[in-house]
Amino acid sequence: MASIISVSNLSKTYGSGLKALGNINLDIRRGEIFALLGPNGAGKTTLINIICGIANPTQGKVEIDGHDIIESYRAARSLIGLVPQELHTDAFESVWSTASFSRGLFGKPKNPGHIEKVLKDLSLWDKKDAKIITLSGGMKRRVMIAKALAHEPQVLFLDEPTAGVDVELRKGMWELVRTLRASGVTVILTTHYIEEAEEMADRIGIINKGDIILVEEKASLMQKLGKKRLKLHLQNRIDAIPPALSAYNLELSDHGCGLVYNYNTKGDRTGITSLLGDLRAAGIKFSDLETSETSLEDIFVSLVRAP
Repeated sequence: MASIISVSNLSKTYGSGLKALGNINLDIRRGEIFALLGPNGAGKTTLINIICGIANPTQGKVEIDGHDIIESYRAARSLIGLVPQELHTDAFESVWSTASFSRGLFGKPKNPGHIEKVLKDLSLWDKKDAKIITLSGGMKRRVMIAKALAHEPQVLFLDEPTAGVDVELRKGMWELVRTLRASGVTVILTTHYIEEAEEMADRIGIINKGDIILVEEKASLMQKLGKKRLKLHLQNRIDAIPPALSAYNLELSDHGCGLVYNYNTKGDRTGITSLLGDLRAAGIKFSDLETSETSLEDIFVSLVRAP
């Protein structure tokens, strides 16, 4: 699939000497949902700000659909909608005026039908005449999304879009994101709700300490790094794992009333059959067992903690 965003050899060092981004190379495909994950201070917002033309890189190049973000700023920026973390908008303007004005900033002709559709999609239509100052935090967040969509961008950046938004509204926003992707809009999001990235994203990028440490198809990432966890609930408490079971790298849990076994989902043999046989031989009986898979959050934590 063709790339709509191309980032080449990008770095950012501030005047204080702080190196916010290393040598970043990243291609984002047209029409995908790309989740950018990383701990606080990893460089997510700096990278987004440079791609959107808000901050200048120290070196490197960014192109949006073939337009250089510096040399062809207007053409590149007109293709982008940005929903920043902070709520920046005129508190005393109405919702309708705010979205309409944002469309005009990009030189787009008036299109009341499009503004109406955006506000209805975001459940803001009944608030179209309300002043921003009267809205809740969640509604203000939706107004920011309406502003970003007013000029019909091909690329939408959502920087922590569901912060402060309740569960019901969050689900509504993700339905909107799916609709946008289906219409061909490329969506790039950062989020602290990793389960949302696990559900929504086509690809996952992880940034840590200013460097992209991984870009992977979500399904491939889960298969490659995912593990399964088998938990055995023991009939009788044990104080230690018998030496005969040391090859399984078992973990004691529940104060000696449980055993945990981790195994690779890609392995030809899981080792479960032999484990159960060796447990019987060691005189350890269990009353129940359960399995669970590694989540994206588990994978994320393991990657950013890696030395």
